[in-house]
Amino acid sequence: MSATATQALGPSKTTTGIPNGKLGVWLFLTSEVMLFATLFTSYIVLRMSAPSWPRGWEELNVPLAALNTVILITSSVTVVLAYAAACERDKAKFNAYLWITILLACAFLVVKSFEYGHKFTHHHFPSTSIFFAVYFTTTGLHGLHVILGIAYFAWLSYWAKDNWDHELFVGRVEYGGLYWHFVDIVWIFLFPALYLL
Repeated sequence: MSATATQALGPSKTTTGIPNGKLGVWLFLTSEVMLFATLFTSYIVLRMSAPSWPRGWEELNVPLAALNTVILITSSVTVVLAYAAACERDKAKFNAYLWITILLACAFLVVKSFEYGHKFTHHHFPSTSIFFAVYFTTTGLHGLHVILGIAYFAWLSYWAKDNWDHELFVGRVEYGGLYWHFVDIVWIFLFPALYLL
């Protein structure tokens, strides 16, 4: 691409007119969808081929999982409010909603740690059965994504101190929100698949 064309598009635009960051996030999320789709497919195949399969509500803690579902859905709302505050150039509201999102994400991990601890206390590990192998693999990978989201939001809060007026700032908030909505959607699929079926 010529220098003239690059200048016309601007520093953050691709030839499609989509910002580089947004295109990158969508490509990344596409790979993540394939990853979790593979896990869900494996879950279905293993469950259908097993002679018997435990009922999720009998083996897992449904109330704790329901609480975590409420926590993540609420965090999706607060990250949208943080993005809206960034668009409105309200720094105080942005920081408040972003940190509420971070705290909710941490609360999700705390609740999940209680659930894991209970399973370990009762000698339920990934090696215990195929059911628990699937449970710990899928929820563990999801938990890792939650941790990555916390790290990104914490970095974004720090970066905002000196870069609030940066031309890419609002876009980076949006990209974090897109990632976080994906994390929430994955849990919305995991919850009924593991706990209610």
